[in-house]
Amino acid sequence: MLLLPSAAEGQGTAITHALTSASTLCQVEPVGRWFEAFVKRRNRNASASFQELEDKKELSEESEDEELQLEEFPMLKTLDPKDWKNQDHYAVLGLGHVRYKATQRQIKAAHKAMVLKHHPDKRKAAGEPIKEGDNDYFTCITKAYEMLSDPVKRRAFNSVDPTFDNSVPSKSEAKDNFFEVFSPVFERNSRWSNKKNVPKLGDMNSSFEDVDAFYSFWYNFDSWREFSYLDEEEKEKAECRDERRWIEKQNRATRAQRKKEEMNRIRTLVDNAYSCDPRIKKFKEEEKAKKEAEKKAKAEAKRKEQEAKEKQRQAELEAARLAKEKEEEEVRQQALLAKKEKDIQKKAIKKERQKLRNSCKAWNHFSDNEAERVKMMEEVEKLCDRLELASLQCLNETLTSSTKEVGKAALEKQIEEINEQIRKEKEEAEARMRQASKNAEKSAGGGGNGSKNWSEDDLQLLIKAVNLFPAGTNSRWEVIANYMNIHSSSGVKRTAKDVISKAKSLQKLDPHQKDDINKKAFDKFKKEHGVVPQADNATPSERFEAGPCTDFTPWTTEEQKLLEQALKTYPVNTPERWEKIAEAVPGRTKKDCMKRYKELVEMVKAKKAAQEQVLNASRTKK
Repeated sequence: MLLLPSAAEGQGTAITHALTSASTLCQVEPVGRWFEAFVKRRNRNASASFQELEDKKELSEESEDEELQLEEFPMLKTLDPKDWKNQDHYAVLGLGHVRYKATQRQIKAAHKAMVLKHHPDKRKAAGEPIKEGDNDYFTCITKAYEMLSDPVKRRAFNSVDPTFDNSVPSKSEAKDNFFEVFSPVFERNSRWSNKKNVPKLGDMNSSFEDVDAFYSFWYNFDSWREFSYLDEEEKEKAECRDERRWIEKQNRATRAQRKKEEMNRIRTLVDNAYSCDPRIKKFKEEEKAKKEAEKKAKAEAKRKEQEAKEKQRQAELEAARLAKEKEEEEVRQQALLAKKEKDIQKKAIKKERQKLRNSCKAWNHFSDNEAERVKMMEEVEKLCDRLELASLQCLNETLTSSTKEVGKAALEKQIEEINEQIRKEKEEAEARMRQASKNAEKSAGGGGNGSKNWSEDDLQLLIKAVNLFPAGTNSRWEVIANYMNIHSSSGVKRTAKDVISKAKSLQKLDPHQKDDINKKAFDKFKKEHGVVPQADNATPSERFEAGPCTDFTPWTTEEQKLLEQALKTYPVNTPERWEKIAEAVPGRTKKDCMKRYKELVEMVKAKKAAQEQVLNASRTKK
């Protein structure tokens, strides 16, 4: 019967009979060893000739095994079987010259040869003394074959091959002979790669693409090297499951650490090679030269195109820009310097004021009496408002470095000076006001009885009435005259004409004089209406934290509008309401805003009361 290749599914194999006139189709199937070969070829998707190549390969390997020469290990008989883990398994089997390249056939053949030569029975028959049990060196041969015949254990041993050179060349070593130094290092480390076809280092003539591919491969190096062979603890020796888990955990941590060190070693090798590679330096210099050439050519073309005109225009623009920047920088520096000095002065004054309050508070304000302490607190706040930075520093230094009695004396002395200063300022203001009143009376001249004998109380009452009834009030001057006739203590009846004449004369006064008269009028109004200042339970730092007093600074129309808008924006239930209102009114403190608000409330009340009195008087006349 003729053996033919197997037919594909749905097809048959034609058998031709020489004696027949027509061919017939019949199905032929391989049997026996031909069927086995057919199955192997089908599974491998290979032709019939592939099997012949494999057979030749096996024959060549067998011939290589026959030609394999084993190296005798001179220290074999001196090995300690108990320390088998630290031995060189390849050297024990006589494969030290082949090592990791040895095939399984070679390992098996080497083991067979070593058994035939060193087996205890063979040596015993030759009259050589044999150690009992596992103490004989033949145990080392058995262990070596056990490790190398198992692919997993062999891989673990190969990872820690004692003959492998883990050294990394330094940059100085490869300064003059880069390729001779680094090429063998990369070659021997390529055995750890999981990927095949590891790129070569190349030479000085390698292209940029080849060099880039080489370093990309090594910077992303995937190593199969693992260090389980160096585990100090063997989990098989554990007595229980928990101990076995603990040993596994310790071994995993140790392996991870060694793996990390190995990857750091590879990275150091690649970094050193990259930094010393003359090709990298050459590529960088070429790239830099190319960019410089392009840049230079472009600049030269542009310079030739617009040389004269552009140069002159740029010079003018540059001069103008530098002048403007210099001027702006000078202004900015002056503003920053002024602001810095102002902030420093403000912080220093605030710090010294707080220091003065704390010093007095530490000594209980030099008194055990509650009323005296309150009075002293008011005096201290007066000092904080009136004293300059130098005076505050001097006073704080005295309070800090002296005893309580000396500090109290210094504080009282300072309080007396400030009170004396306030008294003098008050007297000067009153004198200016009296002089202004006399001048106003002289300028008014012949205005009748109503324009004479304007006392200080009448002037204060007039100013208060003018503030209570601003422009736009119906019959404003008649209302003001009627208000003065009702509240005047002099008994002199004033007409609308007298009031207008005196108001015009007061407009010519100095602003400070008007403020003094206005303040006295308001103080008198509070006394007449029984407005008694209430004790404030807040601490001095909360009541006077806004800084120096600004009572003598008049409120402008713009500030008044800002205050009214802030009062609407921040209602009564707003947290820290007055701090936010003070921030909305530039130049005004929390204390100023609160005081102005109280004045406005009192003025509105007084205005309503005056209007009611005028209406009642007009009704009575009717």
